[in-house]
Formats: sequence, C-alpha cells, structure tokens
Amino acid sequence: MVVTDDVDIAVTLRRHRAHRLQERSSVVVSATAPYQAGMSDLSAALGLAQLKRLDEILERRRLTEHLYFTHIQSFEGIKDPYVAPEVTEMYWFLYLVHLGTRFSRSSRDAIIEDLRVEQVEAAAYCSPLHLQRHYFELGYRRGNFLVTEKVADRAVALPFHSHLTEDQIAFIVATMKDASINVGAGAAIY
Repeated sequence: MVVTDDVDIAVTLRRHRAHRLQERSSVVVSATAPYQAGMSDLSAALGLAQLKRLDEILERRRLTEHLYFTHIQSFEGIKDPYVAPEVTEMYWFLYLVHLGTRFSRSSRDAIIEDLRVEQVEAAAYCSPLHLQRHYFELGYRRGNFLVTEKVADRAVALPFHSHLTEDQIAFIVATMKDASINVGAGAAIY
C-alpha cells in the first residue's frame, strides 16, 4: 500500500498497477506496462485500519529494533543492520544481520537450520542481482563480484514484527550464538 498526498506520484502508481476488474473491459493506452501489483479490498481495508494505529505500530517496531540491537551487542559474531550517519529515521520491514568474516555460506546455512530446529523463522537473505536468472542468462556468474557475494553469503533475516518480546529476541540471539559455536566459527571478529 502506498499513501501519498502528491498527485503526480498517485497518477504514476495508478498507471503501473494492474487493471481492476471493472476497468478490464476498457482499452487503456499507456507507455508503461502494469506491474500486476493489485491489492485485494480486504488488504486495503486492513491497511486503512492500521493507518489509524500507525504511531503505535511504529513505536513498537522501534522497541523491537532496540531490543535486537541491545542483545546483538553481546555477540561479536553478528553485525547489526547498517544505518548511514545521515539517516535520522529508519523503519525496517525485516531485521537483516550479517555474520562475521569467519563465517561462510555453509556455516550461515547451518546456523539458519539450527534456528529452524528451535522454531525460529530466520532465512538466508540477499541474492545478488548478478546471480539471479536474468543476469545469469546475460553471462554473469559466481565470482564476478566477490565482495557482494561474500556479504550476501553471510546475511540472515531474523524475525521482525511488533509482537516479539524481549525474551524471544534474547532467545533468538542466544540460539544464533550457540549455533555459531556448533558450526565451528566461534565468535567471529570483523
């Protein structure tokens, strides 16, 4: 959902969305194809209801971010998400951490598996563009951008929502610590 008071942005977004059912019988000539990014009426209603609680939701997400940050500081093997110095506000849609340089792709995958065993929904996150299908067909291969690949191979998306408790976040970070020892990487230093 996008909310804006800018007429130009609204018109551009409408141009890119999929046609609604009632608009499909008309012929629309446009310079750009729709992205098929339609939203159900139920999703729109939910979004409008959440807008009324936006300040409360964002405050709870800031608290969740702060709790992760606090617990991650005790683990040298995890680097919290980067925020540039000039950024004054950040609203995460997920909490992406990077494992230290001693970790490999396979050790990251083992850590994620250990988290799954403990019923923590973490995921390998970040597939470099040059390794995605379209770019592969253009001739790009693993090894073309080594730094990008190394960073992506150590990225982990942790659960992030406004209902996480401090105990749950402490458990997630502690489980990652234990898992890092299990894969033999120990406390990785940057």
